[in-house]
Amino acid sequence: MKTDHVQSSVRALTVHAPRAPLSGSIHVPGDKSISHRSLMFAALARGTTQITGLLEGEDVLRTADAMRALGATITRNGAGNWTVVGCGLDGLSEPADVLDMGNSGTAARLLSGILASHGFTSVMTGDASLRGRPMKRVMDPLAATGATFLSRQGGRLPLAIAGNANPPPLSYRLPVASAQVKSAVLLAGLNAVGETRVEEPVATRDHTENMLRHFGASVHVEPLGAGGRVITLQGRPDLLACDIVVPGDPSSAAFILVAALLVPGSKVSVRGVGLNPLRTGLFTSLREMGADLVITNECVEGGEPVGDITATACALHGVDVPATRAPSMIDEYPVLAVAAAHATGQSRFRGLEELRVKESDRLSATVALLEANGVRVEVVGDDMIVHGTGGAIPGGGLVQTRMDHRLAMSAIVMGLAARKPVSVDDTAFIDTSFPGFITLMNSIGAGLAA
Repeated sequence: MKTDHVQSSVRALTVHAPRAPLSGSIHVPGDKSISHRSLMFAALARGTTQITGLLEGEDVLRTADAMRALGATITRNGAGNWTVVGCGLDGLSEPADVLDMGNSGTAARLLSGILASHGFTSVMTGDASLRGRPMKRVMDPLAATGATFLSRQGGRLPLAIAGNANPPPLSYRLPVASAQVKSAVLLAGLNAVGETRVEEPVATRDHTENMLRHFGASVHVEPLGAGGRVITLQGRPDLLACDIVVPGDPSSAAFILVAALLVPGSKVSVRGVGLNPLRTGLFTSLREMGADLVITNECVEGGEPVGDITATACALHGVDVPATRAPSMIDEYPVLAVAAAHATGQSRFRGLEELRVKESDRLSATVALLEANGVRVEVVGDDMIVHGTGGAIPGGGLVQTRMDHRLAMSAIVMGLAARKPVSVDDTAFIDTSFPGFITLMNSIGAGLAA
């Protein structure tokens, strides 16, 4: 049965500093990046895959709907527990209707790689935010498959794709670090005879490579220059169903952990968080700021490292984050900016051009978030410089979230640490990546009320 997606009405929120420290031991929802890929790869594999811990946010449910529309049988058995009966690598079928990807750029870009290498025509669209985001970055390399793309001006959705059932193997060097573009090319290469090769100048999150191996594909990774990598995939593998346990999303854990660091006297543990080293740039940066973060109970599940993280409130100081770290924390810059605003001294985040093409222009939105609440911030080229307030964020402003879930959650964290209440224009979009966020925050003492 097709999941019913109804966009919630606007949910404004005014956030006050909590009356007591935050405390507790909690789980966060499953990793969004891995959840998307779990559904896609299970649909492309032969046999039945059981997925445990799947994120049931709006973005991932859109991926489930899309893979159903392409022929996979996908069933929800209970909270986070799903069964996927795959079609096999060349078993997908032409969808009967437009594929609506909602707010998810990850789903739209990765699915483009699959659709470009199958011999049928499909059309993707999305909500107002996604329709404004560029798809040309995946259309350009995928054109080499022989697929035909028809989009709105600037490579924007809606996007029609006439795929090629017999694509040649691709060889592509990423002009900028992007796990989404890399993954789209590798997904297209699955249906090609021969070896698909991707060069990335800076290593990006490698969930696609890990999951390809998990389902039986041959993937090799070699170092390239200063921090780059070359990924090669042998085409036409026999992907076989393989159960998946999805770890907690480190990007979601970030908001709880930063809140615990900033609210005096707080101590919060988040259990079962994914610790993939290509996703933990935020934790590295926070530790450089003096954060009290302790990781325990480390293990490996489904090829991904996992552990528990405990954050204890402490004073933070400014940090200089190099551009090379950006791919490992691209979604966490808004909440790191809130931490930097609370810290003592100046912080500089370098090489943030990728933030301009997220759910919103996340760079300008983060600047507006800080400025609206009395924090001095500058943008120099693609660098953002935050002047810390030494634990005295003024607050009192209204944050325009621009349909961006991470901006909304970052604004809430700021409100918990600011001197005056912070107003958030809309929190409805938080459900795209973190369903139950406000309830979970309240369980550790945040005291949030719409």
